[in-house]
Amino acid sequence: MSLAFQIRPIRADDNAAMAAIIRSVMPEFGAGGAGFAINDPEVDWLSRAYAQPCSAYFVVERDGVVLGGGGVAPLEGGDGTICELRKMYFLPAARGLGAGAAMMRACLAAARGFGFAQCYIETLDGMDAAMRLYEKTGFVRLDAPLGATGHGGCDRWYLLQL
Repeated sequence: MSLAFQIRPIRADDNAAMAAIIRSVMPEFGAGGAGFAINDPEVDWLSRAYAQPCSAYFVVERDGVVLGGGGVAPLEGGDGTICELRKMYFLPAARGLGAGAAMMRACLAAARGFGFAQCYIETLDGMDAAMRLYEKTGFVRLDAPLGATGHGGCDRWYLLQL
């Protein structure tokens, strides 16, 4: 396998691969139960969910294999000026290649293009590499969650001014 990867918009034929990735990666970090995105109905049809207005989802692909993804959409329960970085997960084969930073750039560029003023992220203790990426990107830690995502299992929240 090459070390090169590409970031591209999700297609319908990527849905099963991304659902499997999310269901594999989230439990790795203790996020397999109630209150986590793994239980969101859209996990099985990300391409359709992110075809909605002001939403985008991208996958990282290497040698024709989808290794992860991430997206942005309006924050549920938000005021319309805040988007949420959502469902950004990568298989171990994609980690350490710079795919997370590249995915972050793609998602934030889409968010800015949609006219959002801020980007919100929820995560949990133990997802240390993700939190380092958020902080390096300029996200600021919050004391409490925003919106109404239904992800009560998350215990870390961040916000970025776009």
